[in-house]
Amino acid sequence: MELLKQKMSWGGIAIVLVVLIVFGAAMMGSVLGSKPKDLPVALVQADQGASLPTGGTLEVGKMIAEKLTSNPALPFKWEVVDSAEAAEEGLRNREYYGALVLPADLSRGLLTLASTGSEPPTVRILANDGLNAQAATVVKQVLGQGMSMAGSELSKQLLELAGQAAGGQVPVAAAQALLAPVQVQEASVNPVGANNANGNAPGLLTQIMWVGSLVIAMTLFLANQKALASGGRSWSVKAVQAAAGLAIAGLASGFLVWMASSWYGMELEQTVDVWLALWLAASTFFLLQSSLLNWLGLPAMAILVLLMFFSMPVLNMAPEFLSRTTQDWIYSWTPLRFAAGALRETMYFGGLDGVGSDAVVLWSASAGFLALLLVSGAKKAKSAPVSGKGTAPAAVAE
Repeated sequence: MELLKQKMSWGGIAIVLVVLIVFGAAMMGSVLGSKPKDLPVALVQADQGASLPTGGTLEVGKMIAEKLTSNPALPFKWEVVDSAEAAEEGLRNREYYGALVLPADLSRGLLTLASTGSEPPTVRILANDGLNAQAATVVKQVLGQGMSMAGSELSKQLLELAGQAAGGQVPVAAAQALLAPVQVQEASVNPVGANNANGNAPGLLTQIMWVGSLVIAMTLFLANQKALASGGRSWSVKAVQAAAGLAIAGLASGFLVWMASSWYGMELEQTVDVWLALWLAASTFFLLQSSLLNWLGLPAMAILVLLMFFSMPVLNMAPEFLSRTTQDWIYSWTPLRFAAGALRETMYFGGLDGVGSDAVVLWSASAGFLALLLVSGAKKAKSAPVSGKGTAPAAVAE
């Protein structure tokens, strides 16, 4: 009972509750209940229609396109494009998570199928796995289900047309073919390669590199404090701290890329480009972490740890899966997201030639945090307590 009378016992319960609330919000609040909405998907409606023997025109492509685009239950933001080539270019430019291509001979092929039982026409579903594996999976599943439902409806209509044309007697071969009137061909654009954690490798490497950079920053910060206490000049110590950290970050990122590919078989098409992109991310992390440590001291560790835990759940999620609050308050600014984005562009979109705005943000952030780190050398030193009479106070760095 004496234990329960101690304030620390009750204080410990309060601390546990606070920790659970904070880390629960970090790990669960941003992702639980998330669902896709307004995923940009390209639609190519190239079907030219076909004339019916009884008069009129069969326009299957137009019918499918209208049903899909008018269905509010689908989590897509449709972008109608003129050709499959334009859709594929948009996929390469990271504009769409996927595309549906309705071919020019769709209606004509279905009419031929109803009369002769020939091969059914092919509809293509393209998924941009490299942009986001989770969103690409949703595109394939939803469009696959949509085309399956459309195929069942077309099967009924075509059987009626075939029966009218044949006087009620549909050839067996044609009837069997009409049970599956449309072939659906799925293809991956910007594939992620083998052992890439199903496309989540950029986020995984980013998390590992954040922890590695934090160890580098903390180690050099403590060494920096000792150097200053030994009488080192503040500006030169900060400059050496920055240079040494950037060099170690380069070595660490190179080792991580080698370890991922050699030990775990991660398929990387352009290993050197991936290393350079990861080095940029590690440098940004190190400079950010070192700046906070030099300005705030050890309490900065709490900020850095919380930043990591709040960022981790959103790294591999498409922004369209996140709530508006999470997008605005976490996803829009966290440096880990920009690092994962730059790695994703490098790994799946053509190496360093494929990087875009994410890399620009990292370069800008690196320059800003480097300046903050160097400027921290101008902070005034605290005076150590006087040990005795007549003894001059010794300067001790913060």
